[in-house]
Amino acid sequence: MAVTAAMVKELREMTGAGMMDCKKALTATDGDMDKAVEFLREKGLAGAAKKAGRIAAEGIVDTAVTADGKKAVVVEVNAETDFVAKNAVFQAYVADVAAQALNTGAADMDAFMEEKWAKDENLTVKEALSAQISIIGENMNIRRFEKIEEANGFVASYIHAGGKIGVLVDVETTVVNDAIQEMAKNVAMQAAALKPLYTSRDEISAEYIEHEKSILMAQIQNDPKEASKPEKVIQGMIAGRINKELKEICLLDQVYVKAEDGKQTVSQYVAEVAKANGADIKVKKFVRFETGEGLEKKVDDFAAEVAAQMGN
Repeated sequence: MAVTAAMVKELREMTGAGMMDCKKALTATDGDMDKAVEFLREKGLAGAAKKAGRIAAEGIVDTAVTADGKKAVVVEVNAETDFVAKNAVFQAYVADVAAQALNTGAADMDAFMEEKWAKDENLTVKEALSAQISIIGENMNIRRFEKIEEANGFVASYIHAGGKIGVLVDVETTVVNDAIQEMAKNVAMQAAALKPLYTSRDEISAEYIEHEKSILMAQIQNDPKEASKPEKVIQGMIAGRINKELKEICLLDQVYVKAEDGKQTVSQYVAEVAKANGADIKVKKFVRFETGEGLEKKVDDFAAEVAAQMGN
């Protein structure tokens, strides 16, 4: 039986499930509406859809690393409440998502959601997520993942505050031992704590620098005392302020948080460890995920809710 748009619309209104899921259900059941509803319920999609409008901005970040340390992934999975984020069932599910992402060939989230779920190949990743939503009782979302592979070294991972922040650090090195792995973890902890935007100055475009210079020049011109200074002095002031900013936003330029003298940079710390272990070491990149960053969080206003229900 041909599945029509009207049938998909009807099933969607009955169950609240997504359009493509409704079409798939009707196709699988030869257009039988009752069987299609059961199909969606069995997949956990009908129950999940009722929760799909809720804001999922809590959750956790997790990482997975291959046994040889050559490949790692960081994922973020969101839920509605911090209570669920601390739930063992939810945490186990996120670990499964990380394991799936570690081995995925998908290049983006859409492709990832449509691939077979490794723990039950009768389901897609999307369908397995919907089943978990029905079990846990909150809207959930696999928000993002990012992988790093390093053939000439290893990838270090670090999870902070029970999954609030996750970091991967790509380390190219001629030697891999406990001291160098500890160094990599310390660098990952640095990235977690101080939230750099770049690994090194090499990643910063000339356009970004020029933009920052124009902002600083405008600030100087708006201050009569500073604007009256010689051009050479003004350019020196701008260069100094740019340099200070780059030391804050570039991981390798930041002051190493564990530095005993309070002056050693991360790059100097890495060089120190490299020399002590007879190694050539390069921190090539890092990835930092923080749970819920950039997401709107729901703020409950009980008085407003009561007023709305009373028609006020």
